[in-house]
Amino acid sequence: MEPAEVEAGGGIAAARSSPAAVQATNDDAAASKLSCVTKGYMKDDYVHHFVRRTTKRAPIINRGYYARWSVLRKLMLQFLNAGSGSDDHKRKQILSLGAGFDTTFFQLQDEGLAPYLYVELDFQEVTSKKAAIINHYNDMKEKLGPDASISIEKGEVTSTNYKLFSADIRDIPKLDAVIHMAEMDPSLPTFIIAECVLIYLDPASTDAIVSWASEKFSSAIFFLYEQIHPDDAFGEQMIRNLERAVAWDMLKIYNDFIDGGERRRIELLELFDEFEEWHMMQEHYCVAYGINDPEGIFDDFGFKE
Repeated sequence: MEPAEVEAGGGIAAARSSPAAVQATNDDAAASKLSCVTKGYMKDDYVHHFVRRTTKRAPIINRGYYARWSVLRKLMLQFLNAGSGSDDHKRKQILSLGAGFDTTFFQLQDEGLAPYLYVELDFQEVTSKKAAIINHYNDMKEKLGPDASISIEKGEVTSTNYKLFSADIRDIPKLDAVIHMAEMDPSLPTFIIAECVLIYLDPASTDAIVSWASEKFSSAIFFLYEQIHPDDAFGEQMIRNLERAVAWDMLKIYNDFIDGGERRRIELLELFDEFEEWHMMQEHYCVAYGINDPEGIFDDFGFKE
């Protein structure tokens, strides 16, 4: 899911009351990612399958999307590589809440970094479209292995290492049932992703989801990317429910966490003169993560001052 564009009579309040308004933003997000890929900001060999018409985004949008992609990827790789063995990623799992048209699993598969299990959840209108696209394109379908099963009608994809299911994550009993159906192991280290998802929910639903995740998975990292300030209630909820939690705004992440060489590379890709707007925009987005780590395998995970 993505932030809805704020228009008269619309915006987040409208998105909260209309799941269709949230689902419709998947097309926009995929178009933004493809714009970045086309300009050379990042590599993604599959996002073009989800975009009907290529759209050129403004440099500030491209840079912002790159920063978002980069911080998630860097933290995800930290998670996958945590531990003492070279194949530690093979005994970990990833759960993406409101996954939309994300293609991370397929990229990780190409790189030999896919976890033991990668599970994606979203509204059925979204998962049915995604299942149809995966079924249509052999370069995606073949990544699932010979035993994969795809139901476009149900919006489900099941394979040994990848599962796609429909779910309204506000319904905690249903969410729990879907996790069981996906054969997730609550004892395995789990990376939970919520990108522009919780902002659409009422506070009670947000609290319930974070509490559920904390109780369900004994060893877990909850990654949150939202259009909020680091000191907002989301961060406070994480601190209450998880052993340790950290939140940085995206301007600090861009300057202090994203690799300096990568920053210099992407800053040469397009003419850029929107510095004041860039600073304002990035200060209103943040990444927060909360950690349950009883075994101490994530001691080196996260942002470093």
